[in-house]
Amino acid sequence: MNSIINGKIYRVKNFGECDIFSTKNSRFIQNNKSSFIDVLQQEISKKDNFKISNHAKQRLEQRNINLTKEDMNKINEGINKAKNKGAKECLILYKNLALITSIKNRTIITAVDKNSSKENVFTNIDSVVLL
Repeated sequence: MNSIINGKIYRVKNFGECDIFSTKNSRFIQNNKSSFIDVLQQEISKKDNFKISNHAKQRLEQRNINLTKEDMNKINEGINKAKNKGAKECLILYKNLALITSIKNRTIITAVDKNSSKENVFTNIDSVVLL
């Protein structure tokens, strides 16, 4: 069977002969599928995780603030809410904490407790999440 495209004759292969379905290419497709699954899993887990920068860790330790799993879940919810609203740099207010957070990187940049936050000015934020 032949096909004419732009005045040129091309032989049309049977469906089973098509190179895209060859054994060599099916391995390529399977490799891409597993890497797609890996990427998908990473994207899904991003919604369940965030990082705390070294600076924020130091601030939390200096102020003897320990975050429980419940606290971490609440903060993560706040990050997800901010992301869904299109925030980039956010102030998350949770209990007695002010957390400056990079929403894009899902990273808490710094942490300030209520006692240390007097007369502080927070700049370069585009949103606030109250938890």
